[in-house]
Amino acid sequence: MSDLEKDPAETIGTGDCEGPALELLEAREVVLGRTTKVRRLLPNKNRRMVGAWCFVDHYGPDDLTQRVDSYDVPGERGMQVPPHPHTSLQTVSWLFEGEIEHRDSVGSHAFVRPGELNIMTAGNGIAHSEISTPTAPPMLHGAQLWVALPDSVRTTTPPAFNAYADLPELELDGARATVMIGTVAGVTSPAPAYTPLVGADITVEPGRTLALPLTPSNEYAVLVVDGSLSVGDLHPGFGEMVYLGANRESINLVASDNGVRFLLLGGEPFEEQLVMWWNFIGRSHEEIVAARESWQAAIAARGNDRFPMVPGYDGDPLPAPPLPAIALKPRPRSR
Repeated sequence: MSDLEKDPAETIGTGDCEGPALELLEAREVVLGRTTKVRRLLPNKNRRMVGAWCFVDHYGPDDLTQRVDSYDVPGERGMQVPPHPHTSLQTVSWLFEGEIEHRDSVGSHAFVRPGELNIMTAGNGIAHSEISTPTAPPMLHGAQLWVALPDSVRTTTPPAFNAYADLPELELDGARATVMIGTVAGVTSPAPAYTPLVGADITVEPGRTLALPLTPSNEYAVLVVDGSLSVGDLHPGFGEMVYLGANRESINLVASDNGVRFLLLGGEPFEEQLVMWWNFIGRSHEEIVAARESWQAAIAARGNDRFPMVPGYDGDPLPAPPLPAIALKPRPRSR
């Protein structure tokens, strides 16, 4: 998934590792592709990264049998995102309900389904599409996330796609978790990560308090996707994220009377300076310009060395929007 709105340029820079925190991050609504609204949690006006996580979209639950808003396109349903490029990042796709068809320029063809991790590594360049097929289940609910790749591998690691249908799970007191990436309570996912990173899907029983073990060198956030919880004086509900900071060995999360389901995201603070615009991550304005020019050239030529076309997709790729009139420069990790 990509930022298909013509959003203002977002740039991300370095910041010191912070201590424990409790900070509510509210989403902004963005229209994605031709038919989907998402709630964008990262980048946020106050905080732009959590570890190497630099982009978090939460969407649905959407009833794909209903077309009730002005963004719907007749004859289309659900996710309709044409081929688009990425650089220097990994996309992490995670569904709670529904199904999305993935195709990419390295020849991968897969279906994203609930509880199965799909992770795509862009390296110097990759393109992919994400589509709800006519036979997809009627409900769609999920999250799309980006992970910034460190400078040591971001242009040299080969573009790749990995899918994991059998991820490790663990039982905690009154809770259960699926470890998407990294390690939680000694349980480690097989998914590839290039910096210390954590991602987990956790459900806590109604009214229970989860003493969640954490790694002090990591910073963390929780994104509520069902129900609500209490953490300190904050009470995040559906679609809200709380930044927890770093230097914690554990934290108590109290589920509401209806229980709660949330994504735990974390990792060591990412200290490299980034420039992020549209679907590209780079280190300078000039690098972003070069990536955009290469993508536009790939569209005209029906593929090039950096961005081959996506086999099996029936339709045109997505053109890049115009660059802003000013040079893109890094901004701090947080306000």
